[in-house]
Amino acid sequence: MRSILKFLGWTAGVILFVIALAYIFKVDYILKAVRVTYFNGHTTAYLADYEYFDNHTVETSTPQPWAEYPEKIQLPDSMIQFHDREKSVAYVVIHRDSIVLEHYFDGYSRDSKSNSFSMAKSVVAAILGKVIETGKIKSLDQKIIDFVPEIVGPYAKELTFRDLVSMSSGMKWDESYYSPFSIVTQLYFDKDLVGVLPDLPINGKPGQRFSYQSGDTQLLGIAIQRATGASLSDLLAEYFWKPMGAEQKALWQVDSEEKGMEKAYCCLASNALDFARFGKLYRQSGKWNGKQLLSSDYISESLKPRFKNGENYGYSWWLGNFNGKPYFYMDGHLGQFVIVVPEDELIIVRLGHQFNKIPKNTPSSPFYKFIDHAYILLDATAQ
Repeated sequence: MRSILKFLGWTAGVILFVIALAYIFKVDYILKAVRVTYFNGHTTAYLADYEYFDNHTVETSTPQPWAEYPEKIQLPDSMIQFHDREKSVAYVVIHRDSIVLEHYFDGYSRDSKSNSFSMAKSVVAAILGKVIETGKIKSLDQKIIDFVPEIVGPYAKELTFRDLVSMSSGMKWDESYYSPFSIVTQLYFDKDLVGVLPDLPINGKPGQRFSYQSGDTQLLGIAIQRATGASLSDLLAEYFWKPMGAEQKALWQVDSEEKGMEKAYCCLASNALDFARFGKLYRQSGKWNGKQLLSSDYISESLKPRFKNGENYGYSWWLGNFNGKPYFYMDGHLGQFVIVVPEDELIIVRLGHQFNKIPKNTPSSPFYKFIDHAYILLDATAQ
């Protein structure tokens, strides 16, 4: 018994020592990362982890339910098996603003909240466009340092809103989702997002080339909040969530209740049908029920590549081509997608626990199949 107690005492001492070192070297966010992620059986952020963070509520008002086909299609067994293998939780096909197919997996439903991950970047881009319309930000070419003087680096004074929304900041960054010591992990679990800015210098000349970095959108979110004096959650509710008739309130993770800064690069928790509303808004060039919610010119510019090396990325929207038909889409970690094929008035939403990163234009890619299956199902309705 004495040896057991000695061992337990030694173990407790080691644990306390490690915790002390974490605080001394200012990596105590790792303790929360371990508790929230690894202790819940995961190796990275996951769909339901918003429950472990402070959140702002995105309010809604009068719901505007989607229309539905008179007889919605049932997902064939072969496609159900495919989605089971790919660990999908939602697969929704909307054609001409009516739900053709709606299928959920793993206990999820149309009311289940799910982490958007980087799909939130497209939402922040929409908020930016609207704030520019209000005049609180002069243009895409206004300097970020006007609102965030804390940014550092030899090119900090040159950085613009356009550079951030097009992922061309020149920021020192490491887009690593699985390392506990990466800046992405720190941003995800740290309780002071603004406090990390000195560690993210603008070392490269902005506006030169595309380089996907979540830090760009986080800095964009900080600048928007400074420019407006409002949280991203309140801006989202005012500009889009309420006017578009979202059926549920959403939750947006913040660094802490005290600081109240949204994780702009990720972490808007909502459901498949409400996420799809942004696909419809952009497909309709910013109009919703006859009202222009967002500038059509801004949307048109958003859906074009700014750089040759970023030919599949606009202003926080990804771009592609399926069998000669252009599409654009929101893209989040683990395969969260809102895919829009404007030519056919088609919106596809897929949410899930994992994603196989085979190149998206390859027929064997799950992403390709998400689109291909939608057309197969549409063909079935026409027969």
